[in-house]
Amino acid sequence: MGSEMVMVDDIPFPPQITTTKLLSLLGHGITDIEIHFLQIKFTAIGVYLEPEVVEHLKQWKGKTASELAEDDDFFDALISEKFLRIVVIKEIKGSQYGVQLESAVRDRLAADDKYEEEEEEVLEKVVEFFQSRYLKKHSIITFSFSPKSDSLEISLSAEGKEESKIKVENANVVEMIQKWYLGGTRGVSQTTISSLANNLGTLLS
Repeated sequence: MGSEMVMVDDIPFPPQITTTKLLSLLGHGITDIEIHFLQIKFTAIGVYLEPEVVEHLKQWKGKTASELAEDDDFFDALISEKFLRIVVIKEIKGSQYGVQLESAVRDRLAADDKYEEEEEEVLEKVVEFFQSRYLKKHSIITFSFSPKSDSLEISLSAEGKEESKIKVENANVVEMIQKWYLGGTRGVSQTTISSLANNLGTLLS
């Protein structure tokens, strides 16, 4: 794999990054909304996984990318260190982003009957982390998930400001933040899900 940057909506993403090991960019896309036929893009997303992730996915060998994109079990089976790099396209208040994350995660927890006091407290801390910040264009949010997806480090870096970090160690909250971005048909960015399905499908074949 070359060291050429991968462009996602004019935003460069490195093809590989190193956390505790080397991870490859295996999916990318955007979050957007259409208002009166006008597409408004909010963020560009890069999903980095261990290339060996395919070892756990053998049962899906031979499936087409569109079949994989529709199969939520496939995305639940991504056992790997995961790193999400999210770059802001349209500036937004940190509090707005925090509220979007909170409601998506809370709804998923409530649907699975996992929303207890502890989860509420952890989510509040995550919302507070974003609360006073302003996410200018090209600000970068990263989510670094442990291989078992039971802990997560969120970092935020904006132009000229020091990077801030928060650790999330509630497995239920971590799981649902991951599903917000990587939850198959319920993921927030379907372009990212289909890109992942395409690339993983190619690796599997």
